[in-house]
Amino acid sequence: METQEKIVNRYTEKPVKTKNGFAMLALILVLFFGSLAVAIAGPILLWENNFPLAVALIVVGSLVFLLDLFLMPGLKILNPNEALVLTLFGKYHGTLKGDGYFWVNPFCEGINPGATPASMTTINGSTSVNFGGSRKISLKTMTLNNEKQTVNDERGNPIVIGTIVIWRIVDTTKAVFNVQNYRTFLSTQCDSATRNIARMYPYDLMDDDDLGEKTLRGSSQEIAEMMKQDLQERVSMAGLEILEVRITHLSYAPEIAAAMLQRQQAEAVVAARKKIVEGAVGMVEMALAQLNDDRIVDLDEERKAAMVSNLLVVLCGNKDAQPIVNSGSIY
Repeated sequence: METQEKIVNRYTEKPVKTKNGFAMLALILVLFFGSLAVAIAGPILLWENNFPLAVALIVVGSLVFLLDLFLMPGLKILNPNEALVLTLFGKYHGTLKGDGYFWVNPFCEGINPGATPASMTTINGSTSVNFGGSRKISLKTMTLNNEKQTVNDERGNPIVIGTIVIWRIVDTTKAVFNVQNYRTFLSTQCDSATRNIARMYPYDLMDDDDLGEKTLRGSSQEIAEMMKQDLQERVSMAGLEILEVRITHLSYAPEIAAAMLQRQQAEAVVAARKKIVEGAVGMVEMALAQLNDDRIVDLDEERKAAMVSNLLVVLCGNKDAQPIVNSGSIY
């Protein structure tokens, strides 16, 4: 029984034997016009009562014309960064790479399970897909914009995350023969890799004790690199290379977004209050020190405490203070 590794590596990419397409095109044209000339000469001889030669010319012309029709499907045109995986009677024959005009065995058939449908037709509830006859595989760098999905982070909070994958095909035989459809396979594995990595880290830090811990929001570059490595391991069997993974969307799920927003607002208010109190204490300390150094007024401990209390109320209040002035006594 074959192991999984043997099944994955069963097919090795190899070049296919080709001939110059322009030379074969010239031969096809010569055969076509030759068969046409012979087909015209046959009836003329038949008119001249040269029956055996006329029949022979008609038969030869027909056979040459059929040979010409047989040779024509072997002409292939490849653009830069394109490849064509060919099979011959159900077996892998070779891969055609390189831009140019080629001729291959007409019995060879191109295979591309990831071809994008050119059109879709629905008749009586049945949908048929037309691939437009194209079986070429693009070797260009491509982009997969993966759909947003809801996953749970390390703390179990539901989050919405979306990724974009930059990828390309490096082994055409694996992409064609090892998976049913390499585009669908990549999208599915991208979902799995995203979910696997996202559940290992929290969305954000909950308190200062977690400083230094990686988070999805604060360490997006490192998390994306981990997703790239995990995804590369998953799709290597399909002959794909992952060039880059980026996190394009990251947010809390709608069901907890409002609560998390309140938490963030509370943290912002506490941080602002903390800064205000620190500034107010510094101002009170400076005021007491300056009053004492300049000997403007002598205050006992009780009056100092009252002054500190009043200044803190004024400096830390949300609204402007409305002081009551006692004009009769400083006390």
